[in-house]
Amino acid sequence: MPILGVGIDIIECERIREICERQPAFVARVFTKTEQDYSLGKSSAYQHLAARFAAKEALAKALGGPFSWLDVEVVNTANGKPTVNLYGRAKVAAEGSIIHLSISHTAQYATAFVVVEATNE
Repeated sequence: MPILGVGIDIIECERIREICERQPAFVARVFTKTEQDYSLGKSSAYQHLAARFAAKEALAKALGGPFSWLDVEVVNTANGKPTVNLYGRAKVAAEGSIIHLSISHTAQYATAFVVVEATNE
C-alpha cells in the first residue's frame, strides 16, 4: 500500500510539565478526557502527556494539518499498542487511511512517529 505521509515529533517532558502547571486550561484544551484520565493516573503523568502531544504533532505533520488538538485522541489497545481515534477535520484529512503510530518517552523526552498508509479501497 502506498504511504501518504510520515511525521515525527520530539518534545521535552519538562516543557509540558511547565505549561500544564502555568496554564491549567492547557490540559483540557489539548487532551481529551480519556487521555487525561490515562496520563494523569500515572506517576510519570507529564511523560505520558508529552508523548500524546508529540503524537498529535507527528500526525498533523503526516496528514498536513492543522486541526483541533481534540480531533486526535491517543489511546492504547488492550495489548498496550498506541493508536488514534480521529474526529472532525483530522478524520476528514485521514480519509479512511491506516494510521501507524509509535511513541516513546524517557524522563527528559517524548517522541512519536506516524506513518499514514492508503487503503486498497
